[in-house]
Amino acid sequence: MIDHLFRPQFTPAIQRVLERLYSETIEQDPFRRAEAQSAGLNHDGEHGFYQAMAEARMPVTPEFGALLYVLARSSGARHIVEFGTSFGVSTLFLAAALRDNGGGRLVTAEFVAQKAASAAANLHEAGLADLVDIRIGDAMTTLARDVPQPIDLILLDASKGLYLDILRLLEPSLRQRGLVVSDRADLDGGDGGRAGAYLAYLSNPANGYRMASITTEALGQNFAHDIAVRV
Repeated sequence: MIDHLFRPQFTPAIQRVLERLYSETIEQDPFRRAEAQSAGLNHDGEHGFYQAMAEARMPVTPEFGALLYVLARSSGARHIVEFGTSFGVSTLFLAAALRDNGGGRLVTAEFVAQKAASAAANLHEAGLADLVDIRIGDAMTTLARDVPQPIDLILLDASKGLYLDILRLLEPSLRQRGLVVSDRADLDGGDGGRAGAYLAYLSNPANGYRMASITTEALGQNFAHDIAVRV
């Protein structure tokens, strides 16, 4: 285990799982990325990309994960929906906030069954599994039913080309002053324009949002993120 990758601020069980997953990311993800790229798969807009990256952790950056916790905690979130579970790093940050807010429900969608199983094990080890409902398959189907009402926070962290579709699917359940948070990073640190329609929608005041964009850094890359509030 390497030294703390971010400020220790969680229970020992949660902290231990997060640090293990980030350590595994540093050790393994560059090789998984290289393998995918050698097969001609460079980003999530290419068919087969997520299957090729099935063993990659692909977590949010530590700083962005801490921000997710702060956003969920400070907004008093009880109901969260996440698009893109992967190994459950972002899910851990959000579920930790739900626990500290007194409980709640987090519904998260993951396309790759192997990753969903790993995420479930990580959440169990961290003591947060009782707060999370992991749904496997096409998120446009799995998130079309039985989402918590009203939604306090939506996290979009998977295929960028689906961000607007997922937002529009969940929007009827998103409360006023609810948050929409997204990660736009690909392996090259950009979104390749695939999130363009989503960003245009959020940045148009007529659609009822106010937004800000930030960047964080990890593994020598800059990662873009967007945070919007429904007004």
